[in-house]
Amino acid sequence: MTRAPERIPTGRIAPLSRLPTFFALRGKRVIVAGGSAAASWKAELLSAAGAQVEVFVPEPDADMLALADAPPDGAVVIQRRNWSANDFDGAAIAVADCPNDQVAAQFAAAARNAGVPVNVIDRPAFCDFSFGAIVNRSPLVIGISTEGAAPVFGQAIRAKIEALIPQGFARWAAAALAWRPLLRTHALSFRSRRTFWERFTARAMAAPDRTPDEAELDALLAAAPHAGGSVTLVGAGPGDPELLTLRAVRALQSADVILFDDLVSTDILDFARREAKKMLVGKTGHAPSCRQDDINALMISLAKSGRCVVRLKGGDPMLFGRADEEIAACRAAGIPIEVVPGITAAQGAAGRLLISLTRRGEARRVQYITGHGRGGALPADIDWTSLADPAATTVVYMPTKTLPDLVDAALKAGLAPKTPAIAVASATRADERVIAATIADLPGRLAAEWLAGPVVVMIGRVFDHLQSGNGELALPPNHDPLPLAK
Repeated sequence: MTRAPERIPTGRIAPLSRLPTFFALRGKRVIVAGGSAAASWKAELLSAAGAQVEVFVPEPDADMLALADAPPDGAVVIQRRNWSANDFDGAAIAVADCPNDQVAAQFAAAARNAGVPVNVIDRPAFCDFSFGAIVNRSPLVIGISTEGAAPVFGQAIRAKIEALIPQGFARWAAAALAWRPLLRTHALSFRSRRTFWERFTARAMAAPDRTPDEAELDALLAAAPHAGGSVTLVGAGPGDPELLTLRAVRALQSADVILFDDLVSTDILDFARREAKKMLVGKTGHAPSCRQDDINALMISLAKSGRCVVRLKGGDPMLFGRADEEIAACRAAGIPIEVVPGITAAQGAAGRLLISLTRRGEARRVQYITGHGRGGALPADIDWTSLADPAATTVVYMPTKTLPDLVDAALKAGLAPKTPAIAVASATRADERVIAATIADLPGRLAAEWLAGPVVVMIGRVFDHLQSGNGELALPPNHDPLPLAK
């Protein structure tokens, strides 16, 4: 059964509690009312953004006076009086620290009457905009908002991001700001410009602490005109989007077109550029699927038109993902191709179950096999002696239809009937399900309990230690214990 590739429309954005925007304040006049420590901090932020800050406070404290003497950027001028309605004329924004709601309402009304956006510190009911926690790698600036509900939480997130974003990114962002006008003077195509910035980003990620120089710019410009279409095979992992590699995320964010399978978790697509075309080229066992030749032809056609194509596959593309056929097709067509590995389902399932598949003293090796041959039946060339080896942990991909035949052949080859086995459906996802039994009983259990999503079966004595004294499987807290069939 076949089906045609299908374009999937981009979903609507989820509701936002606040619209994140960034004011351009350099050289613009802003108003700050109040002399508290909070008002001083807001005045410092506004000065750092290049604003000309007027502070209205009858008796400024030492911090405000020190800020006026040595502002971080834009001037800070102290007006030793209270504000009046006329002071809002020509202001870009207005900020105040007010002692009560009555004063806050008066300040907000005066600002709005003058058409000036207003923020009253710690009084969200009177605010048109808010200040979030800031990660400063200017000109790269990251703002974090919790809508005022949990400032401490916002600060904790800021600290986490601070640890992840190298200080050197400020230099790369400054270089991007300086080089963008120069790039416009070169008659580059859209694809070439995008390639320039993709390679710029790759260099920044690889060497964040290096200062980009003119030689870097020349090298990037020299390579940009030769940019053409490409294909990247990307492993989407078993489903949990947090298991994506950084390189996979970068590939998704650079893609013009994403060709993905049914088994790819839709949460993964949220990492893609919103403008990217997303096409379902479904390949699932025992269901209508796109022909591999059609997928290859579509992939090559898109790349030849200059598109950056991501072929997104569940798990790892190099394990039972027909990667060799797609690589061969791209090479034959002269299309550049690369592979971004992913966490395969066996690794994801073992991690969730807290099981080492190579537990010392129990397993000498791990072997991956498929239960699905070219015609849909059990492959005829499985090494049954190897599968029956008690020192091996075996992972069976695409096992659902052929598991009874596989188990029957393995038992005849000497696999112990009481060998523990686990079937995991939708590994690492929110709807993950686990069925545990001896290998002799697992096919019956799997038939009795229909499991949605991709399934892997894992066989081996490494699962012995999960049995408790009452014959049940002691799974980690994130799973419901299921009885171990005897």
